[in-house]
Amino acid sequence: MGVSDDECVGPKPSEAEECPKKKRHKLEHEKCFLNNIPSSEIYELSYMHRDVVIHVVCTPRTDFIITSSIDGHVKFWKKQEEGIEFVKHFRGHLGKILDVSCSHDGALYCSVSNDKSFKVWDVVNFDMINMIRLNFEPSLCEWICKSGDGISMVAISHKDSGAIEIFDGRGLNVPIHSLEKLHRAPVKAMKFNSVYSTVVSIDEKGMLEYWNSEFNIPNCVKFHAKTDTDLYEFAKCSTFATSLSFSPDGKLFATLARDRRVRVFRFLTGKLKCVLDESLRTISENQQATPQLGDMEFGRRMASDRELDKTQDHWGRVIFDESGNFILYPTLLGIKIVNLHTHTLSRIIGKPESLRFLDLTLYQGSPSGSSLRSTMTMGLQSSENAILDSLKCDPMLICTAYKKNRFFVFSHRSPGELKGPHAAERDIFNEKPTKEDQIAAIETEHGQLAESAIIHTTLGDISMKLFANECPLTVENFCVHSRNGYYNGHIFHRVIKSFMIQTGDPTGNGTGGESIWGRDFEDEFHSDLKHDRPYTMSMANTGPNTNGSQFFITIVPAAWLDSKHTVFGRVTKGMDVCQKITEVPTNPRNDKPWDSVAIVSITLK
Repeated sequence: MGVSDDECVGPKPSEAEECPKKKRHKLEHEKCFLNNIPSSEIYELSYMHRDVVIHVVCTPRTDFIITSSIDGHVKFWKKQEEGIEFVKHFRGHLGKILDVSCSHDGALYCSVSNDKSFKVWDVVNFDMINMIRLNFEPSLCEWICKSGDGISMVAISHKDSGAIEIFDGRGLNVPIHSLEKLHRAPVKAMKFNSVYSTVVSIDEKGMLEYWNSEFNIPNCVKFHAKTDTDLYEFAKCSTFATSLSFSPDGKLFATLARDRRVRVFRFLTGKLKCVLDESLRTISENQQATPQLGDMEFGRRMASDRELDKTQDHWGRVIFDESGNFILYPTLLGIKIVNLHTHTLSRIIGKPESLRFLDLTLYQGSPSGSSLRSTMTMGLQSSENAILDSLKCDPMLICTAYKKNRFFVFSHRSPGELKGPHAAERDIFNEKPTKEDQIAAIETEHGQLAESAIIHTTLGDISMKLFANECPLTVENFCVHSRNGYYNGHIFHRVIKSFMIQTGDPTGNGTGGESIWGRDFEDEFHSDLKHDRPYTMSMANTGPNTNGSQFFITIVPAAWLDSKHTVFGRVTKGMDVCQKITEVPTNPRNDKPWDSVAIVSITLK
């Protein structure tokens, strides 16, 4: 029996179709905001320190970038119309720099070290103006003053307790106030909200506190007790924040925590706005569902991040852009840029780079026209106007990386678009380079090292695996010679039956050949690479550290060659070709084949 429309319970099909669609959040002028954030996937330039770079700071209003390394050195750089220029270098501390801070107006910069010293610099004049000897080992430092304040107050936390000392940054080594009961555990993150003149500090137990420059609970907040907020979030999750940053309008603050979650709070209400899970487990699950990297590269980055967890608490810094609509933070996939209005991932920077980025700072000013640009409305900035284009900023994202003695600069430009003295290189050697830097520069110049090769001979092909990680110089030498066709036509000039075959000499008599550097280079012995099996490829030499271009392939195990000849490859296919070559008739005087067997070419993979 049929049922009439009047008897139906619920909406009719036509009514259901007419239900209004849920509106998608959209950020007005989003494209313009993103244009003020670097877009290049790979870094444009990198500059050196003598040791691992751990802090980078962009000074507001004064257009300086200040970098510091683990050995206590501090460098000042000035933003130019395009790029940056070195200004001055200080040996700031004898010990490790633990934390740095820049004042709200960009005029003062300070640092604390495990040598129990606190130092202050005048940024504009790039000069050290104060040194204070502390009677405790510090952990963090933060300017808690605004432009025009009578006293340039700075807060310094104790490493082994929850105490926070307040000093006059331009004064004596006697604290003007002490906060001993605010925290019961060492403070792990501390930041000053200059808009509301309030400090937010978070300790190792996950307890988060608000306090103002008068060392009281601020009146600006819209809650009466922390139980009305989400400020117990860290304690409930048994974690603590390692990085904290405020939006330019002071209404939001973002944190990176030890549990690898990014939390964004509303400052006035203490309520959570969003939580972004960047834990290794979540990233691994996402990789399985939608691969972001190749399996080998993803495994390498996961291993690096696990090592990072074991060696240090701080694994990155979260920052806002100048509009407050986006946050930027580092992950093992690269630097993520997240739209807080739509809660979507807008961009990933640095994904192709095999680096684990940590500390970040963002420059979005305009040295040539900052005063005019600041008066332009967002609608005017987003318009297409040839005159206004000349006033648009040159945004730069400056980053440190895990265990790297360099800092890296991202912009809208790729390395191929560089102009001026550094047009041919992106890794600037402004310090005496280490061996690792030299190898990296060679790889950049000649291409990445190959993992395998095929030697095409007149008797057949020989495939082999190359040990680039263990023997980078040797493999680089082999790869560059192979790409340049150096080995093409070289004969196997020395063949000893049931032992080995040797080639790589352009003269064909065993006395010639040179490396890609035009000189002998050093041996690269590795405990896992020995002549303990047949079909091992090694460098020929005339003694220690005399490698050139000649190499040989053994046919049998030859343990007596260990620690005398560098093993840099093993045959994976074409063993029968090696056997054929070793069986050709030779001159008993010099082991040279009567009928030449030659290399036709070499293919790298």
